Amino acid sequence: MNKSNYTLAIYGIQDVDNSSYPFLVHDHNITLFRNGEIIKHLHLERYTRNKNDNKLNKYIYSILKKEKILELSNLDLVFVDNVVGRAFISERGDMRFEAPLNNNVLNNLEKGKCFWLNRNVDAYILNHELAHIYSCLPFFGKFNNNSLLVHFDGGASLSNFSAWHYCDSKLVKKEANWSLKYLSSLFNANALCFSIIRAKRNEQNSVPGKLMGFASYGKFRPELEDWLKKNDYFANIWTNKQVFFESLKSNWRIDINSFNQKNNFIQDIAATIQYIFQRDFLEKLKTLQKDTKTKYLYLTGGSALNIVSNTYIVKSNIFDDVFIPPCTNDSGLSIGAGAFVENIKHKCVSVHNPYLNNWGIGLYDVKYTKNDIREIAELLINKKVIGICNGMGESGPRALGNRSIIALASSKELTEKVSQFHKKREWYRPVAPIMLEKNAKYYTGLDKIHHLSKYMLLDFKILLDKRKEIEGVVHVDGTSRIQTIFNRDENTFMYDLLVMLDVEYGIKALINTSFNIKGEPIVHTIDDAISSATKMKLDGFVLNGKFKVLKSC
Repeated sequence: MNKSNYTLAIYGIQDVDNSSYPFLVHDHNITLFRNGEIIKHLHLERYTRNKNDNKLNKYIYSILKKEKILELSNLDLVFVDNVVGRAFISERGDMRFEAPLNNNVLNNLEKGKCFWLNRNVDAYILNHELAHIYSCLPFFGKFNNNSLLVHFDGGASLSNFSAWHYCDSKLVKKEANWSLKYLSSLFNANALCFSIIRAKRNEQNSVPGKLMGFASYGKFRPELEDWLKKNDYFANIWTNKQVFFESLKSNWRIDINSFNQKNNFIQDIAATIQYIFQRDFLEKLKTLQKDTKTKYLYLTGGSALNIVSNTYIVKSNIFDDVFIPPCTNDSGLSIGAGAFVENIKHKCVSVHNPYLNNWGIGLYDVKYTKNDIREIAELLINKKVIGICNGMGESGPRALGNRSIIALASSKELTEKVSQFHKKREWYRPVAPIMLEKNAKYYTGLDKIHHLSKYMLLDFKILLDKRKEIEGVVHVDGTSRIQTIFNRDENTFMYDLLVMLDVEYGIKALINTSFNIKGEPIVHTIDDAISSATKMKLDGFVLNGKFKVLKSC
């Protein structure tokens, strides 16, 4: 490795052409590091406006040229692989990379063959598993000594679950296999779950979050688990759903012929599946912790977006602390691969906030006055629904205040308006709140709020006597997926707005949902914000600290 000033990390492995379900590759991304710091990052879908875009090969030349990265000569290149392969070729054919095939998940970089802009250059590949795990470094710094590092997703390089022991600066692989494939498949490849959620085969990336939210309406039933296991969870009823309904009638004397989401039995099926997932996953972690005697858990991969499971793990107290990055799904793979290389080169990686999606949006400088904050606060008090487009976009799939839609959290009717009218989302999906740390303590009764709530990765039981105050963001099970603002440095604008609302108006929380309509990526640029706000019929949006009224409003 040349130990150049720059590292360019690329996740762009192409899927099989004309593949049927499931599409294995999604959410291409690219990250540029300099001396341990991320200076440019792009989740491709934000740029192209194509949800879960996996066509980086079409755009890579133009986006690198536009950002003048093609002019850099002192550049280390690293790619991330996928279960479908280890090769990348641009549409123009002038960027080609191929890595050697192997039968083991290694704990280091592998050198490949690379043709980059008409010349042969050194380039490397990092397996999907470690790219996930090392996406923690830019948000938490060096791994704590004696830590368990876990990746868990639908499918990585040669596994869907891997575990590593980090101790005395050494990384030792404990296992990498498909042992938990049966769990992840329930959320991304199961025909019964797709049917319950009413998702099409090519919508598998939206199913996990929807199923998790829907599951809260039901309850776990051991006898349902036995029935589901006996029938292999009805995993393959894609073309013959009648098999499920016939079994329902013969085993449970329930005579229905459609997946009615208001049916208690259907809700209990979802709840049982969610419970199986979190229970079996925790048992796996307990076994690994007992074997390694580790104190800390770093958890990554798409399965770490299961908020209910995350909370279950944290509350188990088998680890002193748990760390999950905001971009724990595939949208953070280039961040992880780049961090791995930068850690080799510089022995450390800078700690970043989550607002890293800055590719192609120029310098967005957030400037506002107290009067600007007051104007926005008063609009919110008057039940206006407002989009936020401040600074750089968030890394990962969750809006954390820079690309959010906000409104009062005290009204179920307003929440339904935001979620179902403006965003066109399903009725059962919860809407999360954003609040200051002291107010998170107020609503939960906890003395300490876990730091993972900074990234909206946990849910919290809301005190019974406080639920009416924020009923719009309390889910059917009495929980709320709080995003906590712990200090002003995390998000200056949101902190100042929340402080004014709290001190001057007695408002302790706001709705915080992503700034996008169903089926579209979160907004990226000013033009995206204007287009989406108009389409969603918002009352206006904040652009870099200043409120803007839409012409149509």
